Amino acid sequence: MNCTHSGSKVRYFTRASALAVVCLAGLGALAQPGPAGQKKPAPRAVITEKFQRTLPLAWGGTFSLANVNGSIEVEGWSREEVQITALQTRAADLAEGSGVKIEVLARADGIAVRTIYPEGEGVDVGVEYHVRVPHRVRLESVATVNGTVRVRAVEGAGALRTVNGNIEFYDGAGHFDARSTNGNIYMELGHLGDTLAEGDAPATIETINGTVVLALPAQTNSDLDIRSLNGDFSSELPVERSASAGGRQLRCRLGTGGRRLRIQTMNGAVRLRMAGPIV
Repeated sequence: MNCTHSGSKVRYFTRASALAVVCLAGLGALAQPGPAGQKKPAPRAVITEKFQRTLPLAWGGTFSLANVNGSIEVEGWSREEVQITALQTRAADLAEGSGVKIEVLARADGIAVRTIYPEGEGVDVGVEYHVRVPHRVRLESVATVNGTVRVRAVEGAGALRTVNGNIEFYDGAGHFDARSTNGNIYMELGHLGDTLAEGDAPATIETINGTVVLALPAQTNSDLDIRSLNGDFSSELPVERSASAGGRQLRCRLGTGGRRLRIQTMNGAVRLRMAGPIV
């Protein structure tokens, strides 16, 4: 029996349309005029500083990164090393030495990056990260507070976090937790589950204010627990309802069932899309 939310229709989405809500929201905000006659303050001059470091990391090692103000982009490559590139932007009138300190801790089995912000500077200081990691890696924690987390071409396991921003995962596979507070989540996975994951706990994709779009291959076998308080559910994949836990919670099965996956949003829709396998 096809599993669709009561009153919902199955709709088809491209990757671009799945993320269009983000772009439209941003454009709308930019288009709002200020109060009539109000003089805009002159923009503060800024300084941009570049940080770059390359370290060895074996295939299957761990990587973590903690940021506050700024997006994080992680991309897999064929080398057994990590390349960290960070662009720090701060107001030019801040005191010398008041910028961000980037701390890199290299262990035998992994690398941890921590962004240490000066006290009291708020959003006047920000860091944008672009990181290259081995294709197969455990992303122990990749987190920011204000910004998007974007991962591409990575296979393994890990945790992706942001408070005010989107989470995007492309061309990869594995067991990944993805959680945002104010943002959409787009996950494109070639398969679920991975030996780098710890235990058999279900992966969780969760946002409070945003839509979740999950793209999986047609042959995926998984048990899904889907909850949307103020939003609908639709699927391009054939799903079978195994149980219902209320008007806004569905328990569904893909294929023969298997790896458990929990999807939850409070104010937003849940979409299942069909994706090709990772080769």
